[in-house]
Amino acid sequence: MSGIRRRIAGSPLAPVAALPIRAAQVLRHDARVLGASARWLALSREHTNYTYRLTERNREHLAWWLVSVTGADIVEVRRFMSELEDDDSLRQHVASAGKASARRGVADREVRYGRRVGWYALVRILRPELIVETGTDKGLGSCVLAAALLANGSGRLQTIDINPDSGYLITGDYADVTERAMDDSLLVLTRDQRPVDLFLHDSWHSFAHETSELEAVAPRLTTRAVVLSDNAHATDALMHWAERDGRRFSFFAEQPADHWYPGGGIGASWRQ
Repeated sequence: MSGIRRRIAGSPLAPVAALPIRAAQVLRHDARVLGASARWLALSREHTNYTYRLTERNREHLAWWLVSVTGADIVEVRRFMSELEDDDSLRQHVASAGKASARRGVADREVRYGRRVGWYALVRILRPELIVETGTDKGLGSCVLAAALLANGSGRLQTIDINPDSGYLITGDYADVTERAMDDSLLVLTRDQRPVDLFLHDSWHSFAHETSELEAVAPRLTTRAVVLSDNAHATDALMHWAERDGRRFSFFAEQPADHWYPGGGIGASWRQ
């Protein structure tokens, strides 16, 4: 039989003979995606900025990626990531604020952070004095960043969004360390001249707009500043900007657990 298989594998009949095996592989994959999609449609309320947990393996990939970006110890990185997951106060705040908001109909009750656990750990490691985030949306990421600043005991977050309905989760202690700017991000980035230790692009994911934000904030970046592009799978703006500016670049690819969405990613750039 092995001889017959070898002859078939080298003949024009090979694609036809392999079709049932290949089709079964595709169908198994599609069945998993369809199952996750059906569960999400039945149980979730979200229609944008989906939330989910990372797979355990992907979470470990994120920890080691943070080690490569920051040079921190892997044990410390894991501790910071677990610190966020174990923060019952933040979890209860997000759940209650979401339930009380006018947009509660499109917000899930379960609090899931996905790649934002990487944001939290990065803030705990770098201890930035000023974080600037463009694109607030409901404010889940902002609350994660604010929680890290509160754990550090110092630092401020400025989050920028042109939508007046954004940021409804940012209340209480998290609002105490957060400045909300309702304006065009490019105007705010050029108007404010304070030094920036951590910049996070998470607004309009077009190559031109992201590049414009990077160029606007560049003169304000401190020598130790780290620049993040959330959803960096959407454009190559940070990668090209980093190369032109003589900076390093790395990308983390997300793998959601039990979700139909294939995941986004985080791009990071820092000085060599």
